Amino acid sequence: MPQRGDELLASRRAKLERLRQRDIDPYPARFHRTHTTAEAARAFTDAEAAGGDGPAATVAGRIVRLRRMGKASFADVEDSEGRLQLFIRSDALGDDYTLLDDLDLGDFAGASGTLLRTKMGEISLAVEGLTLLAKALRPPPEKFHGLRDVEQRYRQRYLDLISNREVHETMRARSRIISAIRAFFDARGFLEVDTPVLVPVPAGAMAQPFVTRHHALDREIYLRIATELYLKRLIVGGMDKVYEIGRVFRNEGIDASHNPEFTSLESYEAYADYNDVMRLVETLVPQVALEVTGGTNIEYGGEVIRLTGPWPRISLHDAIEQYAGVNLDDHPDAASLADRMRAIGVAATYAESRGRLIDKLVGTFVEPKLVQPSFLVDYPVEMSPLAKASPDNPTYTERFEAFAAGMEIANSFTELNDPDVQRERLAEQEELRKQYQGEDLDRMDEDFLVSLEHGMPPTGGLGIGIDRLVMLLTGQTTIRDVMLFPQVRHMGETDA
Repeated sequence: MPQRGDELLASRRAKLERLRQRDIDPYPARFHRTHTTAEAARAFTDAEAAGGDGPAATVAGRIVRLRRMGKASFADVEDSEGRLQLFIRSDALGDDYTLLDDLDLGDFAGASGTLLRTKMGEISLAVEGLTLLAKALRPPPEKFHGLRDVEQRYRQRYLDLISNREVHETMRARSRIISAIRAFFDARGFLEVDTPVLVPVPAGAMAQPFVTRHHALDREIYLRIATELYLKRLIVGGMDKVYEIGRVFRNEGIDASHNPEFTSLESYEAYADYNDVMRLVETLVPQVALEVTGGTNIEYGGEVIRLTGPWPRISLHDAIEQYAGVNLDDHPDAASLADRMRAIGVAATYAESRGRLIDKLVGTFVEPKLVQPSFLVDYPVEMSPLAKASPDNPTYTERFEAFAAGMEIANSFTELNDPDVQRERLAEQEELRKQYQGEDLDRMDEDFLVSLEHGMPPTGGLGIGIDRLVMLLTGQTTIRDVMLFPQVRHMGETDA
């Protein structure tokens, strides 16, 4: 017995054939519109306010509502800016009125005519010409139920965009946020640059890379896990202020705040340190929020987040002691710290490095407390091999992470520019990699070390997770809702 879905597809195919038999091209190559739906509505209200007649307009979009009423019909067309009602009369279209018999929801149509306001008060286009622009052979998602399958929303994002108008608004906000960030850095004399995506050494962060092969060079190469080391090469070369916005790739799991590919901003400024970068961040974020949302107070997860600086500076050492009851100075080695963590109910093993254990303490006890924007400052050297040691305590570094709504949104160092110390740090990372084979640790990059040997001035570096910042400013609680095409499972896959 035919299924309902099969019948709908067959009906649309039959209409397609009838259109072709009538010499109507169901997929014309071009159509000129004079107005978007929003522009048409504004043109009418302007004319109405001036006491004039409704102007002529030609609009186009997807048919999202279609109601036949004998010799008069109504349809709504939707484009990227909104929707507009079409008022279609048989006496205005003549024989072309029969085109409605072969139209369906989801088809694209163009219409020309005169704008007016109906008796119900709705701005509409009185149609004098109607053109089919693309016949949809599959029906759109049912508006009432929408897309209930969350994975389908991301796997077939085009259906999500058809069904959920709020997705358009989130993605428009994302675009405006990125544009505002660019304008912020450009206005401060930073130069936007591009660095390699395919790299010989996946260094600059503690992450597992994606591996590929370059056939012409006959060698393995990697998708970058960070842009840091190439941008610092530019500082060495005399480009004092640089930034890059681009994709980075980390072969990691997927959760509410992680996706294997994500968009990162990294900036580097010569003759600056992490204090300067803190001031930059607490200026950047509220300025972008004001430009995109109209204010510096935003609601996220039921909390009002106040973005205006200055943001509090909280020592990582003190925060762990306050929220976890652990004094890091009492546990200078990994085994002692693991014992203390197990005593307070945190899963910890002797197969984990001290840096990883500290990161667990931060993630478990500290991050959830940092709802209002805050800087967590001065990280242990084990966690920060690329950061300059604190002059007051060489076991800690001049590093901060910025948090808001309980998630990290930025990371910064006073950059380590001593090539000998940097070599020692990266050699230690390689030794830790052998000892803790299940951990993601930084890698030795010989060419980067050679560049440092040519001299790099004091530098402040910054990394911002663009996707998480978009989450914060748009109120989205999962990273997949701020990315057009996040990574998803294949059809039929389930969690193990």
